[in-house]
Amino acid sequence: MSASQSLFTSLRIVLVALVFVVPLGAAIGFYLARRTGPFRAVVDALVIVPLVLPPSVVGYLLLVIFGRRGPIGALLDDIGVRLVFSSAGASIAAGAVALPLMAKGAEAAFARVDRALEEVATANGLGARETFRVVTLPLALPGLGVATTLAALRALGEFGATLTFAGYSDRTATAPLEVYFALQEGRDARALALSLALVGASVAAALLLRRWSQR
Repeated sequence: MSASQSLFTSLRIVLVALVFVVPLGAAIGFYLARRTGPFRAVVDALVIVPLVLPPSVVGYLLLVIFGRRGPIGALLDDIGVRLVFSSAGASIAAGAVALPLMAKGAEAAFARVDRALEEVATANGLGARETFRVVTLPLALPGLGVATTLAALRALGEFGATLTFAGYSDRTATAPLEVYFALQEGRDARALALSLALVGASVAAALLLRRWSQR
């Protein structure tokens, strides 16, 4: 597989992962920013766990859950859906490690919203959904953009969970996996080209984050 193909595979897997990570992470972040109590502490701990676990362990846990003998994997296998060693599995692995960054970033974004403005909207007759749509979400949007960028970069650079859960094939050959196997095969020029491409993406994202923060 060429370098451009592996980069395209990475972007495709990341985009699919973000389709689920962004709304789910935003919802979790909103819950963490607005709720208190023991259940919130449990949710917060579950969100943080993938950040501190080795990615290979995250991949193994996904294998246990979504594998053919897992509680979810067995149900999916009955209807002919197999996630292990597939591009969908690679997106799940990327999403699993990116979700904590999205959730914690969204939590910070919603926590910075001035609650007084929401109270004014409510006092003027807006319901909870309208207040969220008109006031809360627009004010949190810059922070959500930063969180989405960080989550996308984490998904783009994912290696351990992807290799453990999705394996290495033409459908799952992301750029980080290609760098590793290129080094194993002694193709240093290929590994360098892919590494520079990933560095370039990271620098571009860092500049984007700086622009968001300035705004």
